[in-house]
Amino acid sequence: MRSRILLLLLLLTVSAQAQKYPQGYFRNPLDIPILLAGNFGECRPNHFHSGLDIKTEGKENFKVHAAADGYISRIKIQNGGFGHALYVQHPNGYTTLYAHLNNFAPEVQKYLRAEQYKRKSWAVDLYLPASKFPVKKGDFIAYSGNTGGSTAPHLHFEIRNNKGHPVNPMLFGFKIKDNIAPKPYKVVFYNLTKSIYRQEPITRTPKKRGSSYVLDSVIMGSNLVGVGIDMFDYMNGTNNTLNFSTAELIMDGEVQCKINLDDISYDVTRYLHAYADHKYKKETGRWVQQFFLLPGNRLTHIYELNKMKGGLEIEDGKAHHVTIKLNDASNNTTTISFYLRFSGTHTSRPACDDGEVFRVNRINTFTHPNVKFSLEAKDLYDDICFTMSEREDLNAYSARYTLSDETIPIHTYFSLYIKPNKPVPFELRNKIAMVYSLDGKDEYGKDAVFDNGWYRASVRTFGEYRLAEDTTPPQIIPMQSRTALLKSDRITFKAKEDITSVVKFDAKIDGEWVPFEQNGDIFYYEFEDKFKKGDHEVVVSATDENGNTESITYTFKR
Repeated sequence: MRSRILLLLLLLTVSAQAQKYPQGYFRNPLDIPILLAGNFGECRPNHFHSGLDIKTEGKENFKVHAAADGYISRIKIQNGGFGHALYVQHPNGYTTLYAHLNNFAPEVQKYLRAEQYKRKSWAVDLYLPASKFPVKKGDFIAYSGNTGGSTAPHLHFEIRNNKGHPVNPMLFGFKIKDNIAPKPYKVVFYNLTKSIYRQEPITRTPKKRGSSYVLDSVIMGSNLVGVGIDMFDYMNGTNNTLNFSTAELIMDGEVQCKINLDDISYDVTRYLHAYADHKYKKETGRWVQQFFLLPGNRLTHIYELNKMKGGLEIEDGKAHHVTIKLNDASNNTTTISFYLRFSGTHTSRPACDDGEVFRVNRINTFTHPNVKFSLEAKDLYDDICFTMSEREDLNAYSARYTLSDETIPIHTYFSLYIKPNKPVPFELRNKIAMVYSLDGKDEYGKDAVFDNGWYRASVRTFGEYRLAEDTTPPQIIPMQSRTALLKSDRITFKAKEDITSVVKFDAKIDGEWVPFEQNGDIFYYEFEDKFKKGDHEVVVSATDENGNTESITYTFKR
């Protein structure tokens, strides 16, 4: 009887998905079976993963096909991110995105190159009319690659709805072999009477028992408990880790929280840092997804919550039966069961006696003789205890100021002001960078703007900052010998910048501007037919955020 009920529920779930998302409308964009390196809703730095990362056997240049009828509506070329990307608009209101590509179909590639020359910019973002490049389902549109923020060859594939929101492609009926249920690693428990940033959560390791998992009884020193899960999902044929599609937290037979990762727009994706335990991730490298809503988490649409916003009330002291259910998009289910009990003695809430309380959902301003900033009401996800320390730096134009630490996430960029502790020569006024350090190592620097005696930069991370002089231009390094260029189809340079970043890179071959592609600090140009065999001269220039420019002239023979 129980098996029949479960089968009925499964069929109802599949039917509901079919009604919400068209089944069979989109085809596999590749000619090889879909094996995933990443799925929709995975936790990634600063965002939820917004599509499927389809493996390409560790190789590039597989043909990519339009997933359905429509037209190419957008071409975007950028350093990092999606790299070379195409967007196809479909008659049913959905848009598909194909990213980390190499070259496009010949006519599209020809159009792109002409636009790059017209704008004298390799990076472009082109919106196209429906009449420019119409496509039919299955038409060849590009080659797969490894461009942008990709670390291995694959195709990033997205489906976006008519609001522009990425939705889970796994719910559209693609044929993907997966009979492996999610696997839990840790269950994590929080005292929700405290700020999440002012406690060390309790962790427990599930034990396999038959087809499900169990925990020993958990006793908490709080009558309001939050639960998180550290887990991985897998699919047949690949060892890459994936995420669940839906998850439920049930106590005493009633659902307390349900998470549905099927629609996450780019304007809310950074709330990942409120959804997953940012502090735990920084300290352990592991993602813990939380079955409760932090007070500053505006990613509310993925949750169905009890009156305590996912928190478990266990005031009465009895042992409460709790079950976690994890479901992937192929309807493989894992359950974890345990008993949860309140010890009867509250743990004391730590006082903020070493700093200043910053409250969630309000403007928080910090003012010091040499440091000041203001956080918007949406910048924090929970209350924090803000601290600041400083130490001398004789080689900088300010002390090193440590603002709390990087385990506390900030939602938006804020203006950080630092006052120099010694006079800045007038000729250096526009050559000052605000440098961020982590564990004593410089992570990045940003051009700092002089503002009425202060220097200001836009930042989004707590940590250590100082003001430093930046008068050194980027270093331009040829990445091949002139002999090698005789047989090569590309020319490559590295533009190395020590403090800030390269914001402009230009190159001319024989006096004509050419589109050098950027990949991190590497810039390369693949020779076109117009550059024939013989002697050539390339003039390359690179400029950093503080306006320091380096140019070199390089002669070579093809």
